[in-house]
Amino acid sequence: MAEYTPQSEASPLTERFSLDDIIAGLAQDLVAVRKGTMSVDAARAQAEVAKQLFNGIRLVVNAQKYLEGRVAIIASPQEE
Repeated sequence: MAEYTPQSEASPLTERFSLDDIIAGLAQDLVAVRKGTMSVDAARAQAEVAKQLFNGIRLVVNAQKYLEGRVAIIASPQEE
């Protein structure tokens, strides 16, 4: 799988977590299993790592939604 390289907080999740690379890697693993060049156990291990990463991303998305829902707009001193 692709190595994680942190991006800025404002970058999209697909870039921050290299989701395209992860999905492409999982597809390559499936092809490798079908060709017999990767064991089923190794593919399962890779898939489990990806599953845990996706669970972490789900938590990030849920936290962002929660925080965005709780944002209060504060008037600047010039507006008062």
